[in-house]
Amino acid sequence: MLAILQGATSLGLLWALMTIGVFLTFRILDMPDLSVEGTIILGAAVAARWISEGGNPFLGTLLAIIVGCLGGLVTGILHTKFKIPPILAGILTMIGSYSIVIRIMGNTSNIPLLRRTTVTVFTFLENFGLSNRNAVIVLAAGVVIVIGSLLYCFAGTETGSAMRATGNNPQMVKAQGVNTDAMIVLCLMISNGLVGLTGALVAQQQGFASVDMGVGTIVIGLASVIIAEVLFKVRSFWGRLISLVIGAIIYRLIIALVLELGMAPTDLRLFTALTVAVALTLPLIREKSTKLAGKIRQRKEG
Repeated sequence: MLAILQGATSLGLLWALMTIGVFLTFRILDMPDLSVEGTIILGAAVAARWISEGGNPFLGTLLAIIVGCLGGLVTGILHTKFKIPPILAGILTMIGSYSIVIRIMGNTSNIPLLRRTTVTVFTFLENFGLSNRNAVIVLAAGVVIVIGSLLYCFAGTETGSAMRATGNNPQMVKAQGVNTDAMIVLCLMISNGLVGLTGALVAQQQGFASVDMGVGTIVIGLASVIIAEVLFKVRSFWGRLISLVIGAIIYRLIIALVLELGMAPTDLRLFTALTVAVALTLPLIREKSTKLAGKIRQRKEG
């Protein structure tokens, strides 16, 4: 059980960065961004290709963030400047990313990082005696804390407040002289930068980057977001960031447990879809139950 918990924690912390990115567009901008399924493999491919060629893994991870931001920029421009609906803009970026990824990978579908001489961002922690799993937990936790702190500080700035207000009431924000298109593009760039970072870290953790590793990313992100929102009723921005990290870990723990119980790996996407559907209906079920309980109480009192 301890091994399952450690594995779920390590993966949950890595994917928490992607969950935060999905949250920024899904809740802050109120728009689902499907381009994350493309930018995550862009980040993984760039980092894996750079590292496999002998490059510094930290620089390769930084390049993955930049590439992710560029993917968000493309989606933002398609949506704000060419007036393409956000879902279609994300799909276009996602589709285009696959061809770019194949080029980055050298016309192959995956890049292995399993050679003994391959150095990743986790290697320096392993050199201190930590196991690979513990090294992933320590580094991922540190990255999550740093990213969360930066986002919290940014949310309190004038630009951060304008970005959050753009999702809540764009007309009011426009009346205040804020360029809402710029805020949308900025949020998409930050979101996809985090997704690209996730791709780079996951590729180094699992030992390879594959062109199909981004399939279902948006559903995984939404599942973690919904689990966090259902379990934790927090209003503060910092509290929501913490709940998203815990939600990502809980999601990975659920996946690990159902696999341990004998579920076929090929059924995971169906299970994830059902998990999201159930989680999304919980508020409605809770509301109906509250109303029904109120009616029953009134009848008893009457």
